[in-house]
Amino acid sequence: MLEQVFRDEWGRVLAGLVGFLGDFDLAEDAAQEAFAIAAQRWPRDGWPANPGAWLTITARNRAIDRLRRDRRLAEKTRLLEVPEAVEDEMEETGFPDERLELIFTCCHPSLALEAQVALTLRALGGLTTEEIARAFLVPEETMKRRLSRAKRKIRDAGIPFAIPAEHVLPQRLAAVLAVVYLVFNEGYGGRVDLAAGAIRLGAALAELMPDEPEVHGLNALMLLDDARRDARFADGELVLLADQDRSRWDTAKTAQGREALDRALALRGRGAYVVQAAIASLHMEERRDWPEIAGLYGELVRQTGSPVVELNRAIAVAEVDGPETGLALVDRLDLDGYQYFHSTRADLLRRLDRADEARKEYERALELAHTEPERRFLQRRLASVGA
Repeated sequence: MLEQVFRDEWGRVLAGLVGFLGDFDLAEDAAQEAFAIAAQRWPRDGWPANPGAWLTITARNRAIDRLRRDRRLAEKTRLLEVPEAVEDEMEETGFPDERLELIFTCCHPSLALEAQVALTLRALGGLTTEEIARAFLVPEETMKRRLSRAKRKIRDAGIPFAIPAEHVLPQRLAAVLAVVYLVFNEGYGGRVDLAAGAIRLGAALAELMPDEPEVHGLNALMLLDDARRDARFADGELVLLADQDRSRWDTAKTAQGREALDRALALRGRGAYVVQAAIASLHMEERRDWPEIAGLYGELVRQTGSPVVELNRAIAVAEVDGPETGLALVDRLDLDGYQYFHSTRADLLRRLDRADEARKEYERALELAHTEPERRFLQRRLASVGA
């Protein structure tokens, strides 16, 4: 239970400290110290009525104490004007929620994308440096240096701890959503902590920006996709959506996802994340409405111009008009280095009884596959069209 509270409160506490101190490293150190003190005191003395306020005040006090000990108050004179909190103030609730400012700071366009992702996971997702390093398959020391460089750049470049001006907000929000979705996709293949971290970030964004339909759309998309996580694999083998055991889908997440989608639609959302969430919701119906799915993919192609989206539209069109029509759409795409282009083309050729061509496409997809479950799945498909 302590770990869950810490996960839930980390982003809020750190955001308040960064805004208060103007120093990422000092804020992190103070937050960690406050959480360590809580882990000792709460089980012994009882839980405070407002854990977030308790942690924030304790962390502020520790930061001020450290500044005084380090004799750097001349550089931080504004902290002298802040009265030191005492124990009987621990239940104060009047702290602003500055997570939104922190999200936009972490996702500032002057930072490299990999730094934006790592810093967002650390600052708002509550993941440790070790967890982030493991997720991106790099040594912990490498990730530590990457995070340090990002925080140093924020400090040295004077990147503001603020929500962007209204005229640039849509562009900056799109970048934030892209980072959160990238985090989710990194976790969707099996890293539950990354996917959960992205979903927490999505929930925070929905809470902080309740009038932005694309925020609710992204939230819905992640929840609906993650609801099927336990059914995607059986005994270590990849299971296609049509063959999944629906009883293993998370009904609570499905309901939350559809509720978020309803909110996005009520706000007249028609952006890419809202459309993708609508497609995900239709895919979870007992009988899939393929014409509707194909139409939504067509809208998504118009919005994004993505050949990968066009590939997905071709799959839906094949369900409506037959594999030959779907194959004609696939053959117009230039996606030779993309695994799913070849596996899709192979499946359509198999359905058209063009076994020799299907075999070559499955072999190419197998060359490009990244995970063992995908390789085994493709090997079974390859065997199904003959040696």
